[in-house]
Amino acid sequence: MSEHPNLQVMRAALKAFQSGDGPALTRLFSTDVIWRVPGKSAISKDYRGQAEVFGFFGRLMESTAGTFKVQSVDMLANDAGGVFVDRLTAERNGKKLDVRLLLHVTIRDGKIVEGTDFFHPEHQWDAFWA
Repeated sequence: MSEHPNLQVMRAALKAFQSGDGPALTRLFSTDVIWRVPGKSAISKDYRGQAEVFGFFGRLMESTAGTFKVQSVDMLANDAGGVFVDRLTAERNGKKLDVRLLLHVTIRDGKIVEGTDFFHPEHQWDAFWA
């Protein structure tokens, strides 16, 4: 059985994020993508469009001096999109981050059109970015 096409998009998006491959991200994300980041921190908001979303991704790296890492635990996909299960780690201002991320993405025509982050525990995510 071959891999679901949305799983291929997800794997490619994770690889592009991890390597900082901007051109690949541009191909894999819709121009009007929406990225939802929950919580009460300064980075919690809905980001709209590639410029804002990719700016958010860049901020994660810049604010942590490149220590922000995504370790894939699992990925599940269907015709509507998929779910990433990841471990996020980083260091910033003497603080350490180690949380789980459940990321739900909607994929249309081979492009990610929406992403919604769910962090566990969310209060640790918020405290890290405070």
